[in-house]
Amino acid sequence: MLQELSADEQVGVLLQTADETGGADLLKADAYLFCAPENLGALSGAMKEFFDRHYYAVLDRISGRPYGLLIAAGSDGSGAVRQAERICTGWRLRAVAPAHIVNTDAQSAQAILAEKKLAEHQLEPARVMGGTLAALLA
Repeated sequence: MLQELSADEQVGVLLQTADETGGADLLKADAYLFCAPENLGALSGAMKEFFDRHYYAVLDRISGRPYGLLIAAGSDGSGAVRQAERICTGWRLRAVAPAHIVNTDAQSAQAILAEKKLAEHQLEPARVMGGTLAALLA
């Protein structure tokens, strides 16, 4: 049985899109939960651009911090995971768990472009990873 962590008052969480996040945000954070879709076998444009924009600005300044990685993919997701993990390795971040891929089975143009509604069992690994990060910081 999964037990939920209660760290409301001990750990602050800032939820931001890749476009909203700056180098100062990365430097202030004690841990990271990177969430991104995979498009055409790679990280989405916004998330890839986020890593490109901030990679050198925080290099050697965030080493050792914990992170988690969640990828949404239509079928595979492994290309985006490899790409993000290589970046996190370069930053010398410490993975708290293996990356998790949510497979949406979107294979047609209509399904790919449609808004996704994830089932409870697809959301649970994200909660667990977030709880793991929170527990490490509490």
